[in-house]
Amino acid sequence: MSCLLLLGAGFSRNWGGWLAAEAFEYLLGCPEIVANPVLMELLWRNQPTGGFENALDELQVSVRFKPERAPELQLLDGAVRSMFNDMNAKFLRYMNFDVQNRVRTLLAGFEAIFTLNQDLLLEYQYFTASPELLGQRRFHGISIPGMRPVPQPAQPMPDHRWAVPYMPDENQFQIAAGTQPYFKLHGSSNWQHDQQGGPMLIMGGNKVHAIDRVPVLTWYQQEFRAYLCRGDSRLMVIGYGFRDDHINAVIIDAVTNHNLKLFIVSPDGAEHAKKIAPPVSPANAGPTPLEVAFKHGVIGASRRNLLETFGQFETIEQAKFERFFRA
Repeated sequence: MSCLLLLGAGFSRNWGGWLAAEAFEYLLGCPEIVANPVLMELLWRNQPTGGFENALDELQVSVRFKPERAPELQLLDGAVRSMFNDMNAKFLRYMNFDVQNRVRTLLAGFEAIFTLNQDLLLEYQYFTASPELLGQRRFHGISIPGMRPVPQPAQPMPDHRWAVPYMPDENQFQIAAGTQPYFKLHGSSNWQHDQQGGPMLIMGGNKVHAIDRVPVLTWYQQEFRAYLCRGDSRLMVIGYGFRDDHINAVIIDAVTNHNLKLFIVSPDGAEHAKKIAPPVSPANAGPTPLEVAFKHGVIGASRRNLLETFGQFETIEQAKFERFFRA
């Protein structure tokens, strides 16, 4: 049995990371955005239908036909990167991320970790954990498959080596033996396409098209599907809002055709799919494919945040998580 993990923004939210709506509000306060009425109007217009990612997508499409709008796109891209820099700076300085090492021990129990997050919370707070603090780990280390660090003028501190710039290593599209692979399905705030430093951040409305243009992320999608469709897999989903159709499609197929089982960590628990379903009308009177997948695939859920469940004291909620790992 393969126990796998998928993380979304709600995971980092436990330690202060911003959700999409909060990211929208951060961008509204950026001086370069405030000084640009066109970008302010763009953000506000897209706020009800997808927030800053929709605004970014609209601008990306517009630049293809109106190259003169490229400076606006650069401003918005820069503001988004500033947002990640601010989050990462806070994550680096946390001294009480997981005082009892219960969250780190949970993370160490998965065969592979997939994440849609682009922050560096786990690089700072999990990758550098002492193995002896985590009990008997299955792995001798963690790897970021297909990526390699960009040489730096000075060797970074050991605890920070994971946060240096990374770029694809197209000769190494494989998982290092004995390591726990960490797949960042939408890139990362410290990844770049090449030595020139173009950021590898998949954002906006047309993520599939953007992923298809990046070989390492295309491979990650293939690995995500392969892991989920093994026929004996269990997937714990923490903090993912099920808003990305290309991710949902893989999960639905794996539940429907490959017996994937799910454990959902969300404020809405096992009702999450129902809560995000479109309003019922004659055109969509039946359950959505995601609702059907939940009905057949969910074997457990938790509505509590991780710090409540894995905080200073052992809680009865932890029993749900422990059961997930038992065949």
